[in-house]
Amino acid sequence: MFKLRIRFIFAVLSITFIVLVSLGIVIGQLYEDFYLDNFTERLKKEAELVAFTLESNGIEESTIQTLTEKISARLDARLTIILEDGTVIGESEVDPTTMDNHYERPELTEVRLGNDGVETRYSTTVGAEMLYYAVPMLNAEGQLFGYARLGLAMTTLDVMKQKIWGIITASFAVGFFIIMIVTYRVTDQMIRPIENVTTIANELAEGNFKARASEGKQDEIGQMTRSMNVLAYNLEQITNRNQAQQERMETLIENMGSGLILINSRGDITLINRTCQHIFQENTDLWLNHLYHDVIKHKEIIKIVQTILLTEDKQRKQIHFPINLEIRHFDVYGAPVISNNGIVKGIVLVFHDITELKKLEQVRKDFVANVSHELKTPVTSIRGFSETLLDGAMEEPELREKFINIIWKESERLQGLIHDLLELSKIEQSYFKLNWQPTDLGEIVSDVFMILSEKSEKKGISLELRAEGNFELDGDPERLKQIIINLVNNGIMYTPSGGTVLIQLEETEELIELQVSDTGIGISEQELPRIFERFYRVDRARSRNSGGTGLGLAIVKHLVEAHHGKINVESKIGEGTRFIIQFKRKHEEEWYLS
Repeated sequence: MFKLRIRFIFAVLSITFIVLVSLGIVIGQLYEDFYLDNFTERLKKEAELVAFTLESNGIEESTIQTLTEKISARLDARLTIILEDGTVIGESEVDPTTMDNHYERPELTEVRLGNDGVETRYSTTVGAEMLYYAVPMLNAEGQLFGYARLGLAMTTLDVMKQKIWGIITASFAVGFFIIMIVTYRVTDQMIRPIENVTTIANELAEGNFKARASEGKQDEIGQMTRSMNVLAYNLEQITNRNQAQQERMETLIENMGSGLILINSRGDITLINRTCQHIFQENTDLWLNHLYHDVIKHKEIIKIVQTILLTEDKQRKQIHFPINLEIRHFDVYGAPVISNNGIVKGIVLVFHDITELKKLEQVRKDFVANVSHELKTPVTSIRGFSETLLDGAMEEPELREKFINIIWKESERLQGLIHDLLELSKIEQSYFKLNWQPTDLGEIVSDVFMILSEKSEKKGISLELRAEGNFELDGDPERLKQIIINLVNNGIMYTPSGGTVLIQLEETEELIELQVSDTGIGISEQELPRIFERFYRVDRARSRNSGGTGLGLAIVKHLVEAHHGKINVESKIGEGTRFIIQFKRKHEEEWYLS
């Protein structure tokens, strides 16, 4: 804005200067011409007066020189009396007899031609620039008999010119200075409000909608500042409304229970909400501005996007893919974002997690079948051996004892299955609560080690314990023992003779980590997501032969989550399996798995 002020002042002063200089030149020239004309007119009249006097009195050569000098002194001008043939008979400045013939002088030539005998030229006699005016002298018969010529030095005219130009220059300089001051003040009054408005406009452009300009006079500039203030107020209100709406929209998008992904027409992910992090178990913020097929690893989702791009129609599909250790199911809605011109500008995908619904549905379908299947073997065995005993086998002591032992084992297995079902059902109920209390996890692990040492020795498995440090935490000691017994029991069950089962505890300031490792048969990568399902067995034959019910790991997972813990599994076929559980030392109301 400073440049605008300078440009405006410079433009006004430049125009003013040009106008004043041009006007000064014109006026000075007019004054100069006016003075020269008056000067010439005066010289003409005086020359005519001299000619008239000489014509009236006649010319006597004896007295003409004296008369010439007197008239020259009275008129304060050079006077020359010249005869018709150019002979000088009277001269006020020098002896006329010493002068050349003047017949060819320009002023005399002009008189003979009938023009005004005016001539300006340098005079060697006087040694200065002279203005001459010559008039003819006529006798009584009207015939030309001579010339009277007056001459004035131009120095007088030059002095007058200098005075004229000096007065004009001084007047115009004072006028220019006054105009400059007035221009600056007027410019300041005009530009300052514009500067204020510009500052406010810059503030508005930077997002400061609370900026206001001071309202001045009731003129056009004052109206402009008031209009700017109204504009700022309106922008502030609109921005506040838009910001509130945007915040509500962002809160809705970020906290909605469904995952949301927006993909533009180029295939770049432009928006993804927080729920997608829980769905994909990744830092999905890194997906922004990347091609969807470069960051999304699941082919089902990529196929849905490609189908929408090709058909430009809505899509709804139920898909499933593994997330960490479980298979999760999603109801995916996909729709193209179409502009008013009918051009596809992007795709929106919404993910509804229906894993729990699928689980419930699957539980409803499989529960009867699984329970029936699990109960069928012990019930069939008990019934079959009972019928055999009733048919006469009880009369033989060896068969009777053998069949009764089998019936006892099958009933014990049946009781264990029923107990695990009731236990799992109890844990899954909403009213299930842990008995929170300060607990030493190291002591619980030592107790489990002592309990299962004999079992591992019988099978020829080395059971090892590594636990050094402080392992106090808030938890339910009975449920923690149940977790450890299940995991160690599984390790012993699936580890062949000569193998090792290792129980290891590690601590940090906030966490306690429990690891149960074995060198058993291992679990394939495809089976890992399903090992926490009810009745799922990695090796069904071995599980049944060893009395397994297929519910142990499901119970373990629920109890770990009830303690707000994290459970993870690492395994390779033929190398063994390691369960890793992390517990918080302090009980908190909310601690979500990340």
